[in-house]
Amino acid sequence: MELTVYLAGEIHSDWRSEIKEKAKALQLPLTFVGPMENHERSDNIGEEIQGEQPGAVYKDDAASDLNNLRTEILMSKADLVIALFGEKYKQWNTAMDASAALAKGKPLILVRPQELHHPLKELSNKANVTVETVNQAIKALSYIFEAE
Repeated sequence: MELTVYLAGEIHSDWRSEIKEKAKALQLPLTFVGPMENHERSDNIGEEIQGEQPGAVYKDDAASDLNNLRTEILMSKADLVIALFGEKYKQWNTAMDASAALAKGKPLILVRPQELHHPLKELSNKANVTVETVNQAIKALSYIFEAE
């Protein structure tokens, strides 16, 4: 059995690479998908496809349409979603993706530091599993494949 995992969360750090490397080292049968990790491309994709927009709001709106299309398709095909809330960046997209996963009935592993317990308590209670580290998320993934 192979699972597809959607990795939701900020695109500024290398947490996705860490998960992918650890899953590979454990030989877990996983395929990973997620948002566009190239921030500049993500911000400019609307204009790349639809042409120059008349202002920043329109540019953001055009990019959002395409990024939401990507998320909708890839998350719909995923078997599981991991949503990481870090300490450094604003996490509105992560919250939106985690909520979308729940609305789609996708199993959700929420990764968040202890300091974010209170602001994420409702979301944590809706997730299947809440952990504090990427290592704990990998252990949860690994447990799925244990025979005994």
